[in-house]
Amino acid sequence: MGRYVIRRLLQMIPVFIGATLLIFVMVNVMGDPIAGLCGERKCDPATAAQLRAEFGLDKPLWQQYLTYLGNIFTGDFGTAFNGQPVTELMSTAFPVTIRLTIVAIFFEIIIGITLGVITGLRRGKPVDTGVLLLTLVVISVPTFVTGLLAQLVLGVQWGWIQPSVSSEATFGELIVPGLVLASVSLAYVTRLTRTSIAENKRSDYVRTAVAKGLPRRRVTIRHLLRNSLIPVVTFIGTDIGALMGGAIVTERIFNIHGVGYQLYQGIVRQNTQTVVGFVTILVLIFMVANLLVDLLYAVLDPRIRYA
Repeated sequence: MGRYVIRRLLQMIPVFIGATLLIFVMVNVMGDPIAGLCGERKCDPATAAQLRAEFGLDKPLWQQYLTYLGNIFTGDFGTAFNGQPVTELMSTAFPVTIRLTIVAIFFEIIIGITLGVITGLRRGKPVDTGVLLLTLVVISVPTFVTGLLAQLVLGVQWGWIQPSVSSEATFGELIVPGLVLASVSLAYVTRLTRTSIAENKRSDYVRTAVAKGLPRRRVTIRHLLRNSLIPVVTFIGTDIGALMGGAIVTERIFNIHGVGYQLYQGIVRQNTQTVVGFVTILVLIFMVANLLVDLLYAVLDPRIRYA
């Protein structure tokens, strides 16, 4: 196990360099960030040259990347165009989005897996058909439509929630935004769990456990569910990074000042330091989540061993 973890950590190095390089190049070719600093009027050449020198934009792109790569290992993610260090933006944005992601993952695990187990065990029954239709509707409706409807109905018409989340962004305020953020992934988790349960239900080890007279509850939880959760855990693990990076729409609708909000502001204002810095952290989160998922396989299925 130890050698496997070390090997995976070493594999992360080229993946991290390749991902950050691609992001750095893509962000820097979006446009001229200096033009955005000067507003609608075009910057005069002297001011533009001074700003480029101040933010290091006058150097070749490869040199800018090497400088950035060296700085992030010291915890320096650069300075936004408003003069605020990117690390300060991260310190306020990431805790909010982490709480939002925790709420979303909670709904995925509790509701998604529960519905998946129920429908997998009752495949072809009315409850199975109903849940399949419901998940199909959820997948078909865009997140911004779901979010706006929840905000309008629950917040404006019924008054059950505040239409906009406060600056504190407590867990209580993030329940509805978290459900909106998790809605599509929750539907996929339900369908994935249902399919996996239905397939493993016909396996030899399940029939053997039933023939031995084991209680139905123990057969389902101890044998059927553990092996069926491997593809579900894979999806949820990769979905963590997607939820944090893809929360732009949800955070905009509910006025949540998290990672999605900062990324949106950085893209609109062509603030390369902010965008690259935040996406770099998201890349790290995605890689660590994938490593943890791989290690969790051995917990779910004792037959899996890492050399």
